[in-house]
Amino acid sequence: MARLSRTEVSEKYPIADGLDTFRRTFEDFYTKSGILSGTGRETFRNDLHHFISVVDSSEFEVLRLFALLNAVLDRESDVIIWDNAYATIAQSTPSSPKLTPYPFQTPHSLNTSSFVNSYEKRKYVDAVLEKELGSIYIGIPNFGDVFFCIEGLKEAAATVFQRCQEGDSPLFTAYCGWQTWPESAKEREVLAQPNRPLEGSTVGSKLDIGIITSSTDRQTYDWSQVLVLGELKSNPKDNMASNTWRDLGRYAREVFRPQSPRRFSLGFTLCGSITRLWEFDRLGAIASLPFDINRDALRFISVMLGFFTMNNSQIGYDPTFLTSLDGKYFIEVIRNGQTERLVVDEIMKRAPCIAGRATTCWKAHNSIGEVFVVKDSWQYPERELEGSLLREATNKGVINVARYYHDEIVQVNSNKADDVRSNVRGGIDITQATSYKSIQSGSSLGTGGTADTTRIGRSRSQSSRKRSSSRLDMPLPPSKRACSGSPTKHQGGSQTREHRRVIVRDYGIPIYKNLPSGNRREVSSGAKGKTGTRAFMAIGLLFGEKNSFTHDLESFFWVIFWICIHGRSGEVNPKFERWNYLDTEELAYQKLGIIPDETVFEHTVQDSFLDYYKPLIPCILDLRKAVSPGGKFRRKEDKELYSQIRQIIENAQKTIE
Repeated sequence: MARLSRTEVSEKYPIADGLDTFRRTFEDFYTKSGILSGTGRETFRNDLHHFISVVDSSEFEVLRLFALLNAVLDRESDVIIWDNAYATIAQSTPSSPKLTPYPFQTPHSLNTSSFVNSYEKRKYVDAVLEKELGSIYIGIPNFGDVFFCIEGLKEAAATVFQRCQEGDSPLFTAYCGWQTWPESAKEREVLAQPNRPLEGSTVGSKLDIGIITSSTDRQTYDWSQVLVLGELKSNPKDNMASNTWRDLGRYAREVFRPQSPRRFSLGFTLCGSITRLWEFDRLGAIASLPFDINRDALRFISVMLGFFTMNNSQIGYDPTFLTSLDGKYFIEVIRNGQTERLVVDEIMKRAPCIAGRATTCWKAHNSIGEVFVVKDSWQYPERELEGSLLREATNKGVINVARYYHDEIVQVNSNKADDVRSNVRGGIDITQATSYKSIQSGSSLGTGGTADTTRIGRSRSQSSRKRSSSRLDMPLPPSKRACSGSPTKHQGGSQTREHRRVIVRDYGIPIYKNLPSGNRREVSSGAKGKTGTRAFMAIGLLFGEKNSFTHDLESFFWVIFWICIHGRSGEVNPKFERWNYLDTEELAYQKLGIIPDETVFEHTVQDSFLDYYKPLIPCILDLRKAVSPGGKFRRKEDKELYSQIRQIIENAQKTIE
């Protein structure tokens, strides 16, 4: 039989409209974004995008299609055909591109400061917050020695405790504990105004218990007034539950967000009659051993009095931020041997996270009216000094970079360098935490505290019948503030973050990639991780490639894309909100799902861009072609890409004008 040519085949066996029914069915299926993927990613539609990009590469093996084709030719059932379709796409879509990760690249870490245009729904935020806080060291035996070292506290607590036991109806008795404390400790029995969210929260968070600054002319309160956090649970077993800790962590983030000079935040959990003290800072969280407020009543009084008598620095505020007589913040810096005062005008930007760099920028001015930007951040000590790079750039006349004015590692507490491990935490040895061994062995967050539950003992009805409740299993905090001395010789966990401050003369954006420095780092800094606005990151960077100027240019493309979707008012687009929460590889695949195919990308921007930005659609289409030639993300440096992008932007300006 003679072999037919392609033309003869198409003429003898015309398809014509024979596939129309299938096309209509498939298009209907394809557009239903809720149909689940077979690979663990979000939808079948996204996996199909990944599959198309793989088919277009040299890595695709056509043999992987045979099972699906045979199922169709053999007229198998729809179930079998779809099973083969899912399997084919899953096998043909690798877990990640075959990239060789740059060995000296610091890994990305995910924290809550990377959220942009998000509803911050709890189910998403909690997962990211858990990663942000990392290992939580609970059961610190000398927690009170560091954070409750307040002069006169011991004597004051003893006096108050004595008063509580006096009279015909004492507040406390050794046999029954606190007389008015409800056995169940339910919210409605304890709180005067339960279930009321504080103002200033993105998601309407509610604080169970806490200490706030008071004002007679205010009817409502907000998170900027919260001094000490509290979380109430009725069940004593919740003291060891990780969801209890996350609740308090969520409150800590709400406190850090509006309180720009805050260095750390203190709090407590009260589960039944069991309490535990907490501290949240730029490394994460630590907590004390638990104790029973009925058995250790004197300690409970000491803690509560301590919270009320702490000064601003002891309760977590930055002591370098001072307040003038007219109520304005100011800082003092020493330049050229002279002390200069910079008055803070307004906060410009604050990263709303607990653990991380927590970068904060303020606008400020000096006595002669010069305007500055003060930037504070908590950096790993291994990181090169941003101020040194800026000073070098300014001295060498580099353009388009903010001009250097001053930089320092912030000094607090008798001119000690402000860092988390030695200063904020007072040299606490986390190897003494009861959860330390379980954390080191890789156990889950909530399994590390079993060792410290033995202190809790009996319920209130059986408490203290054979001993005085004034006798404490844990010593009261010492009465001299100087007791939180130097760090211990053996410090568990080498990681810390130091408090750095950079002051620049104007609002330029510091760019360090091309600074004329001869000290480029060729090895990893050793830092635990780096963070950033992940929605703006280049695809290759999300896959672990070495950061390059080409990645920066692609990030610029994603910034423009994001602005056109959300605008300047902070609107949220549900289609893209999850970009804030996906891990880096999943986010890379999300971006690959819209980048390769020009038609898909154009449909995405037409459907998602706000009306105000739709005149920029031709520009964004040209930018996509530039940063993703042929629908593939760039893996090599291209020195011409900057000029190409600049020309596209200039052309768009002329067109719009």
